[in-house]
Amino acid sequence: MISLAGRDIAHAWGRFLFTGLGLGLLLGVTLTMAGVYRGMVDDAQALLDGSGADLWVVQKDTLGPWAEPSALPDDLRASLSSLPGVQAAANAIYLTLQVRHGQRDLRVMLVGIELQQALLPGQPPQLIAGRLPTARRFEAVVDIASDLNLGDTVWLRRQPLTIVGLTRRMVSSGGDPMLFVNLPDAQEAQYRRDPEAVRAQRARTDRLPALAGVNEDVRSAIDALQQSTGSVNTVLIRLSPGADAQAVTRAIREGLALGVHDREAMQDILIAKLIATSARQIAMFLVILAIVSAAIVAFIIYTLTLGKLREIAVLKLIGTRNRTIALMILQQALALGLIGFAFGRISAHLWAPYFPKFVLLIPEDSLRALALTLVVCALASALAIRAALTVDPAEAIGG
Repeated sequence: MISLAGRDIAHAWGRFLFTGLGLGLLLGVTLTMAGVYRGMVDDAQALLDGSGADLWVVQKDTLGPWAEPSALPDDLRASLSSLPGVQAAANAIYLTLQVRHGQRDLRVMLVGIELQQALLPGQPPQLIAGRLPTARRFEAVVDIASDLNLGDTVWLRRQPLTIVGLTRRMVSSGGDPMLFVNLPDAQEAQYRRDPEAVRAQRARTDRLPALAGVNEDVRSAIDALQQSTGSVNTVLIRLSPGADAQAVTRAIREGLALGVHDREAMQDILIAKLIATSARQIAMFLVILAIVSAAIVAFIIYTLTLGKLREIAVLKLIGTRNRTIALMILQQALALGLIGFAFGRISAHLWAPYFPKFVLLIPEDSLRALALTLVVCALASALAIRAALTVDPAEAIGG
């Protein structure tokens, strides 16, 4: 039996190939959208893994330190370090902001941590180049996604930072590269105000009737208190091997009246709350792209079928069954889907590295996309099959 699908593809292979290329670009966008979501989840997972913490102690009734603001006194670490089951505790500040490198503004997640003390949670797990800061101030480690190099200088507010180390896959849940600095630099960036703001606050304070006649020493103490930087966003806790995480959590919540998130809760905060809206948007795009792909395949297969109605009429005239004709058209639709999928997968892998956000393409998503493509192509061929089956064999003689 003559294969109508194979014959038509061989007769006009260029048109069929370019049609598959156009469909492939659409499927490539679909795969990329799925990869963007996977990348967001992987970024959140990398953020958790990179922190090296088992528990995150935050301000009570907050989802800090990444989803909501949280403020804790930095001397709280000593109390937490002494709890049974705690191997190490580290103050940390997480702050998303802009830094400047030359004429370029760069959005980063600033991570303030005690980098000079080895083996504390929150430090970058490994460096691909350079070293950890040895000076207490004005040195930094940055992720290579920032496109910064060793020896570069970035400006954090009004203070310069020299890049002395590079790390990999240390990014925020939004994909911003992390900039690791020692805690005093981060505290100053987050809490210390500019001199102009201090002078303006001093002028407002001087006008308060309650402070009339207060001596200069008291005023200086007030200024110092207003500029206090002794706060952090969270205390990262690493538990001792075999420690009871629930017991440590209860001791912190009940004894110190603080909020505590374990890894499972933090993962839920990052994925189910921070990126939930983006995930729903991506899901809507995927649905729309699937509908558009089905419409395009249906239109293409229908148009190709209309172009060979005479040949179909001849097949009917010589006794070809409707089932065979329908199978031929279905084969052509599936062949178009396979070609489109091949082009789409190749194109997605080619342009994924150039996206500003991390795009994670996994084989499981490709297999799902292939199955969905074949199902969509099969359903889209129904209209063309209906048109072919209603052809009158007499048209082969009358044409």
